[in-house]
Amino acid sequence: MISSNDFRPGVTIELDGSVWRVVEFLHVKPGKGSAFVRTKLKNAQTGNVVERTFRAGETVPQATLDKRVMQHTYKDSDQFVFMDMETYEEASLSYDQIGARVKYLSEGMEVNVIKWGEQVIEVELPNSVVLEVIETDPGVKGDTATGGTKPATVETGAQIMVPLFISQGERIKIDTRNDTYLGRE
Repeated sequence: MISSNDFRPGVTIELDGSVWRVVEFLHVKPGKGSAFVRTKLKNAQTGNVVERTFRAGETVPQATLDKRVMQHTYKDSDQFVFMDMETYEEASLSYDQIGARVKYLSEGMEVNVIKWGEQVIEVELPNSVVLEVIETDPGVKGDTATGGTKPATVETGAQIMVPLFISQGERIKIDTRNDTYLGRE
């Protein structure tokens, strides 16, 4: 159990048979009446966001999540298959379960798979990945890092804005949290 006074962004709780992650919280102490905690909660399975108010000190069950490092082994039609390299157990996830970050997922990549009981909740990709540029306009001599950007397609199919001097075949580092170019590798 966890008290509503201990809510922080990222804390997971069980509510109405689902796992909810605290996105925002505000501890309110009005001049008259008892204190309360106003929260914004995101459902870990569906992605729905709701606002909910708890009395100060109210306890709710804390969700115990199991985080395992798994390797993306292959894609089978619309299912992405991950393997636990210690126990050799496999887990299949759909595009919807992984979300938009699937564009950075490549075979052999190790990711954190988060489970609640036996149900897979989400997949955490590394904060940055190194991928090869497979298609972009050619770089021209004299293009500088501050001169602007152009679109480039990387080996996983993701499109990202890169500096003008990046050319086809180069390996670049990408921030998966905000889809930005970090540098050459």
